[in-house]
Amino acid sequence: MSIIISPSILGGSFANMQDTIKHIDQSKAEYIHFDVMDGDFVPNLTFGPQFISNVRQYSKKIFDVHLMINRVGKFLDDYLKAGSDIITFHLEIDENIKELISKIKTNNIKCGIAIKPATPWEDLKPYLNDIDQIIIMTVEPGFGGQKFMNDQLSKITELKNYISKHHLSLDLEVDGGINFETGKQCVEAGANILVAGSFLFKQKNLSQAASELFDYFN
Repeated sequence: MSIIISPSILGGSFANMQDTIKHIDQSKAEYIHFDVMDGDFVPNLTFGPQFISNVRQYSKKIFDVHLMINRVGKFLDDYLKAGSDIITFHLEIDENIKELISKIKTNNIKCGIAIKPATPWEDLKPYLNDIDQIIIMTVEPGFGGQKFMNDQLSKITELKNYISKHHLSLDLEVDGGINFETGKQCVEAGANILVAGSFLFKQKNLSQAASELFDYFN
C-alpha cells in the first residue's frame, strides 16, 4: 500500500497562498491538507469555505479538509460546496456525529473523524463502519510547528490492529510534527496518510520537498 502525503498549507504564507497551492500541485503529494480553525474549538483562526473555493482552481489534488471547529452542522453546507474532496471533523464536538457523517456521505464526499491526543481511540468504535478515514492528532490542535507526541504511536498501532481485525476499509492519517523520522514511526505503526506542514515549508523548494517525502515512503 502506498503512503499518501498531505502537505498542510498552515505552514505557508497566507499572502501568497495561490503560489503555495500551485507548488504543491506540481509535487508528487496526492492531497492538500486544509486546517480550518475557528478560534473557538482551538485557540487559533485560519480560513473558511470561501478560501477553499477560491484556491480550488489552482489544483487538481484531493482537498483534504480538516475542520477544527465547533458548530460543524451550521457551516457544513458551505464546506460541501467549496470543493472539498474529504471532510474530517472532530469527535470531541457536541453535535450528532451520525447525522454529520450521513450528510457528508450523501453529498458523495468522503468523511473522516479526527481525535485529539487525550481522546481514546476506542471512542471512535461506533462510527468506524460509516467513515472513510481517521485523523490521529500527534500534537494538540491549534498551531503548526509543534513537537511530535511519541505517546500517540501506540494509539495508531492499536487502531490499525482493530481495523485489520474487523476488515474495515479505513485510511489512517496522522497530523502533527511529521518529518522523515516521525513519519517513518507512524507508517511502521500502521498509518498510510501523513500530514506535513512546518517541516515542508522550512525547505528551500516546497514542491521538491513534498516529492522527496513521497519518494521516501513509496
